Amino acid sequence: MTHDHDLVLRPTEAQKAAALAPPPGRTGGDLVVETLRGLGATTVFGLPGQHALALFDAVGRSDLRLVGLRTENNAGFAADAYGRITGEAVPLLLSTGPGALMALPALAEAAAASAPVLAISSQVPVAGLGGGRRGHLHELRDQSASFRDVVKSVHTVRTPSQIPSVIAEAWESALTAPHGPVFVEIPEDVLRAETIVPQVTGVDAAPHELAPRPELTALAAHWLENATRPVIIAGGGVVRSDAAGKLKQLAERLNAPVVTTFGGKGAFPWTHPLSLQSWLEDRHMTDFLEDADVLLVVGSGLGELSSNYHTFFPTGRVVQIDADLGKLESNHAGLGIHADARLALQALLETVAEREDAGAPERVRAVLADIAARLATQDLALEQELLGSIRTALPARSPSFWDMTILSYWAWSAFDPKHPNTMHSAQGAGGLGYAFPAALGACVAEPDTPVLAVSGDGGAMYSVADLATAKQHDLDVTWLIVDDGGYGILREYGCEAGTQLAGPDFVALALSFGVPAATTTPESLKDDLKKSLGTPGPSVLLLSAKLKMFAPTHL
Repeated sequence: MTHDHDLVLRPTEAQKAAALAPPPGRTGGDLVVETLRGLGATTVFGLPGQHALALFDAVGRSDLRLVGLRTENNAGFAADAYGRITGEAVPLLLSTGPGALMALPALAEAAAASAPVLAISSQVPVAGLGGGRRGHLHELRDQSASFRDVVKSVHTVRTPSQIPSVIAEAWESALTAPHGPVFVEIPEDVLRAETIVPQVTGVDAAPHELAPRPELTALAAHWLENATRPVIIAGGGVVRSDAAGKLKQLAERLNAPVVTTFGGKGAFPWTHPLSLQSWLEDRHMTDFLEDADVLLVVGSGLGELSSNYHTFFPTGRVVQIDADLGKLESNHAGLGIHADARLALQALLETVAEREDAGAPERVRAVLADIAARLATQDLALEQELLGSIRTALPARSPSFWDMTILSYWAWSAFDPKHPNTMHSAQGAGGLGYAFPAALGACVAEPDTPVLAVSGDGGAMYSVADLATAKQHDLDVTWLIVDDGGYGILREYGCEAGTQLAGPDFVALALSFGVPAATTTPESLKDDLKKSLGTPGPSVLLLSAKLKMFAPTHL
C-alpha cells in the first residue's frame, strides 16, 4: 500500500547543506533570481528603477543575462518576441508605478498574441498595500488593478517566503495554453530585506496540458471525413503550439484547403497545392469560406481581421478549436472544442479517415487567380515589388517583425513567411512601435540569425532610442524604415488631421548611435537588404516611398 507521505520528495545531502548554510546577505531579490534560474530562465529584459534596485542587484550577482532597453514598453516588446521565438516564459523586470504602467501596451500585445511574458514589478512597501494612501513614491491606489484586465493572471507577494511559490505559480500560468503574459508585484521592502529562507534549489512549474474531450473530436472527425467542401482556417494557436506539422498532415488526409490568419502566418506551406495563403481581406476568399460545408477553425477566434471585418457568415457547420475558452463560439455558433491546437489536431489525426477530393487544388487555384485578377486592376506593382524584394533578400529561416504600417498590412495578406514562427507583427493589439524592439528580442533569442524589422517613419519614432541597445549588444538586426512623411495608413483611411509628420534624418540619426545606415530605393532594395542582412551587427535602411493599400472588399 502506498501512503501520501511515501510520495514526499526527500532533500538531497547537497540541499540539506545549502539550507543549513545559505550565503550571507541574501535578499528577497536573490530569492526571485534563484527561483527564475530554477525554472530555467537564462535571460531577462527590463529597466531598473528605485524600488526595484534590490532585484536588479540580485540579477547582477547572478549568471542571468540582463538585456536593458531604453523604455519599459520596448523592453516588453523585446520580451514578447523572445517568448514567441523560443516558446519559453521570459522575465520582464519593472519598477513601481510609471515604470510598470509603461509596459501595459506591450503586455496587451503579448496577451493578444499569446506570448508568455513574466512581468515582475516592484511595489510600494507592504504597509502601503490595500489602498492605504501613505504617499510613497510611485504609489498607485491599486497597481495590480491596472494590469488585471490586460494580462492572463495577477500575483502579489507579501513576504519573502512567498516569492518562490508565487513566481512558480505565475510561470505555470504563462506557459499553460493559451500562453500569455502574467504580472507579479513584490513590495520594495520585501525585495530589499535580508532573508533566512534557504537558497531555492527545487522548484517546479510544469504547465497543464489542455487536451480535447474525445466525444467532441470524434464528432468533428465524422463531419470532416464526410464533408463535400471542407476548409481549414489556421490561426496563431497553431504556431504557438508548434502544430504546423500536424495541421499539414490533417489537411492532406482530408484534401482540405487551408487559409492562415495573419497571426497564423507560416502555419501552412505557402505554395502547397491546398494553400489559400492569407488573403482573408478579400471578398473572393470570404465567399469561398462561406461556401464550405464544414469549416475547421484551429487556434483563431475569427475576430475582426480574420473575418474580413465581420462580413464573413459561414453557411455550413463550424468546428472551432481554441485554448482560450472565451473565444469559443464568440463570433459564430458551432462545435467548440476547448483544447490546445496540437493536442486537438493529434486527436483528429488518430480518428479521421482519409477523404478523396481530386478537385480541391483546382478550387484553390481558382480563388487565388480571382484575387490576383482583382489586384491587377489597381496599379499596385510597387507594393508587390517591395514585398518580393524583401522575400528574396531575407534568409528563409530569418525572423521578420512588422510594425503597423502600410507595407506590413500588405505583408499580412501577401508575404510568404517560408517557415512557421518566422513572421511576427503587432496586429494582435495594434500598437505602434513593435517591430524594432521585438526584433532585438529575437536577436537575443537566436544570436546567430539575422533578423529584419520593418517600420514606417511614425512607428520608428517610438523606437529610435533602442538603436543604442542594438549597438550596445551588437545585435544582428536590419531595420527597414519606410518614410512616407507621416502616418500613411491613417491617410489611407481618409484622415488628414495629425497624420503629416516632420521627422528626423533617420540615416544621420542612426549614424550618431554608431549604427551603419544608408538610403535605398525600390530598385536597389533587394541588393541593399541582402547586403545589410549579410553583415553582422545592427544596420538601418531608409526607403522613402508613398505606398497605398489594395481596395477593401468589406465596405
